[in-house]
Amino acid sequence: MLPLLLAVAADRPTAGVPAALGAMFAGINDRPGGRRSSVSRVGVPALAGAAGLLIGSLLPAVGPPGAARFVLPLLLGALGLLAGALSSTGPLASACGTQLLVAAVIGAGMPLPEPGRERALLFLAGAGWALLLRLVLPTRRRTSGGPYRYDGEREAVASVYAAVAGLLRAAGGTRAPARRAALTAALDQAQDALAGPRLRRHASSTAERRLHAQYAAALPLAEAATALAWAGEPLPDRVAEGPLRLAHAVRTGSACGPLPAPARSGAGLRALDDALLAAAESFDHRPGQSLRTKRGRPGLVALPRRAFGPAGREYGFRVALCCGVSAAVALGLDHEHWYWMPATAVFLVKPDLGPLVSRVLSRAAGTVVGAAVFAGFFALVAGPLPTVAAVALCGALIPVATRHFAAQTAVVTVLVLSLVLLAGEPQAAWGRVVESSTACAIVLLVGHLPLPGQRGNRVRDAVDTAVAAAHRYLRHVLAHPQDGAGRAVLRRDAYRSLAVARSALDLSAAELPPVAGRTAEFEEVAGALERLVDTTTACAVHLHDRSAALPPSHAQRIAEQLAALDAAHRASARSEVLVRRLPPTARAGRGPVRPRPGRGGSRPVQRSSSVSDVPMPVTAPTATTESATQRARSRS
Repeated sequence: MLPLLLAVAADRPTAGVPAALGAMFAGINDRPGGRRSSVSRVGVPALAGAAGLLIGSLLPAVGPPGAARFVLPLLLGALGLLAGALSSTGPLASACGTQLLVAAVIGAGMPLPEPGRERALLFLAGAGWALLLRLVLPTRRRTSGGPYRYDGEREAVASVYAAVAGLLRAAGGTRAPARRAALTAALDQAQDALAGPRLRRHASSTAERRLHAQYAAALPLAEAATALAWAGEPLPDRVAEGPLRLAHAVRTGSACGPLPAPARSGAGLRALDDALLAAAESFDHRPGQSLRTKRGRPGLVALPRRAFGPAGREYGFRVALCCGVSAAVALGLDHEHWYWMPATAVFLVKPDLGPLVSRVLSRAAGTVVGAAVFAGFFALVAGPLPTVAAVALCGALIPVATRHFAAQTAVVTVLVLSLVLLAGEPQAAWGRVVESSTACAIVLLVGHLPLPGQRGNRVRDAVDTAVAAAHRYLRHVLAHPQDGAGRAVLRRDAYRSLAVARSALDLSAAELPPVAGRTAEFEEVAGALERLVDTTTACAVHLHDRSAALPPSHAQRIAEQLAALDAAHRASARSEVLVRRLPPTARAGRGPVRPRPGRGGSRPVQRSSSVSDVPMPVTAPTATTESATQRARSRS
């Protein structure tokens, strides 16, 4: 907490309060991963927080004199509507929206002598200092794999290879679905870590290019492992040795050495062997220029449409109601620290912190523990230096405390009460407990209000996105079986969208029945999607195999799963809306199986009751097989 210490040394402790708040939010927003990805993960919300402090410092002057208790709740509610709507578009937008609104509340309520512009600059200085430490300091667990600035990226890529090995070991068992989900999570984390901001389009160093090449080599391995797990047959233990050796090579920066070649008795094993060979070559040769790893983000045109769609409107209205009502209650009761109540409500209403009742109870328990620790500590000591020491200790504990919401609340409570003491306000530990408990009750009530329109729009939109991504992936696999690069992009999009939908469903299922009951019907849709995407991956491996054709059993499985997906849609409360939003070629159709002429022969179109209109190829082009001599030479 160097900025805070400098402010205290300069006999301006109030100037250190915004800087400490910026560093605190930076610690909350930071997560394990690459250093470059932390620039956007921490820096962009910091800019939003600085803007919030500036806006908040201007809000009390709006309206006629003496009408603040009536005008401020309305203004904060309107700002909450906008921030909440934007927060529904993604994790980064959620952090920005929350930080903007909380900082605005603090700027409007905390009596600091510094003007709004100075508060915003001090907030950015604190966040910038925390970000600089994140970029410069090495991690605790260092490896000899290369420059320490790529530790997060290196560990993320190595985790992908380890997850591939875990899925291969679990093939044919009951743990295979969980291992496949773990592989998707590892791929998502690696994709985010490698997609950090950079000034050049191409990777700027050999180490970075090598990591990009190693990540790209892991994608065919993940595809082959998914296809083998989908087959449901146990695999020999030696099949997983190759990915494990590759994971060790990524972590240590060493050569992968000879890899065990699995039997090439099927399309999946042949794809796995080919992927291992390609990975070994990418590890042993110097990689060339690699393009920046990209992940799908909503464009500037699509962002407002998503923000003010059904999910954005629903969440924005709840944030506005929680913030406005809690501010009105606190101002009506003439609380000295009235801004605590709406700030607490904004944090509590965030849906990505866990189920509503769970996070409310965790917030209440953490606030009581934090207030007790603060009161006990400052009953023994007094003065600015112990206060600065308490702030520094809490700042160091935030990265660890973020693992549980109650622990994070306890640490943040001590930190905030210490900052209030530095700002010249009286100690108010137990007042913090009362106001936080009131905010918990408001959020609990608003979170279960039967608002106009259907509930569960967030889950509905996530499932809708996953359905569209699955259909795009299936159509591409069946129409262009040899386009490995395009298939990899669509496969990542399909599995990532599916993971987001599954996460939203799991979170909704943990809520109370008034909330969970609105989205329970989408559980069947998610299950059908998972089976469809896995089957599509298995078909992609078979179609891409140089000597295999798509077996009739695979085509039948796709038809059955498309029909099951359509049936799950029809069973859900809003199935018509979901199907209507799909692309025309992904909508349901009826009719017999009939051939459709295409280039180089005929492609039959598999149709059944409510099955998507996508071509079903039964043949795939062949390619020249690799000789055993070439394979042996490549292995050595």
